[in-house]
Amino acid sequence: MPVLPTAFSPATVSRLAFANVVANGLIVVTGGAVRLTGSGLGCPTFPTCTEDSLITTPEMGVRGVIEFGNRTLTFLLAAIALAVLVAVWRSPRRDLRPLAVLGFLGIPAQAGLGGITVLTGLNPWTVAAHFLISMALVAIATVLWLRSREPGVGQPLIRRPLVLLVRGIAVVTALVLLLGTLVTGSGPHSGDVDANDVPTGDRMGFDLELISQLHADAVFLLLGLTIALLVALYATDAPGRVRRAARDLLVVQLAQGVIGYVQYFTGLPIVLVLLHMLGAVLIVAYTARLVWAVRGPASDLPLSSSPQPAAAAR
Repeated sequence: MPVLPTAFSPATVSRLAFANVVANGLIVVTGGAVRLTGSGLGCPTFPTCTEDSLITTPEMGVRGVIEFGNRTLTFLLAAIALAVLVAVWRSPRRDLRPLAVLGFLGIPAQAGLGGITVLTGLNPWTVAAHFLISMALVAIATVLWLRSREPGVGQPLIRRPLVLLVRGIAVVTALVLLLGTLVTGSGPHSGDVDANDVPTGDRMGFDLELISQLHADAVFLLLGLTIALLVALYATDAPGRVRRAARDLLVVQLAQGVIGYVQYFTGLPIVLVLLHMLGAVLIVAYTARLVWAVRGPASDLPLSSSPQPAAAAR
């Protein structure tokens, strides 16, 4: 029987944490593939695939394989999250433990809600909640990975008004994601070929054009806040890590916005919708990176600190 090491190195913790980010992002994209191929009920029950079989059967065809494959990825994700939890717990980094615990507990919550989604025939509200939990897990995993690469969390590197602006960007990002799920729940690509027969807008009860406009307005607000932050960061000569995080986030936001508009005006082709879901994962990851970048490593001095005269004279 293998013996676990008494302590994991920072490099090992960081590698496992990065694998956790990738796995959480991957399951969102594969979940999107399930929905876009109409395979959401490829396995019509839960936790088994059918009432008589734990796994997919040949009679269920390609859709059964796609849905069961996505379910199988959940076990891989859980294994990676558990490995991260064990590694963090056996490392000196006590500050990473809350994030590791949240990341691990989110997996059964996500899987349970996925099961409820299947048992309720792909209820659009539970589908939306399932997606939003995945986005939260991507954010948690990203912050955990980035923090694992430094010795600890230090002081803010920018002035408080800019810290508040960063928090505002995070809040508006969450609003954009929420409105995006309402757009999805009011449009086509329900996740099952039978559910696709329901008229557009009837599944959630929202007017597709109106909710899409609200989603677009929130995106414009997000872009405006990010541009304002970037200008302020350069004007105040903020640290490079914060400027780079804001700049990269803006690039991802612009790319996501272009994909969103193109998919809307071209009738929501599957490939573009899938790219838009990947873009959502990247938006969350880069927003989490911006939030992380605001605070420096534990060895950094607070922004308000200045050398004492005696020390400076030495």
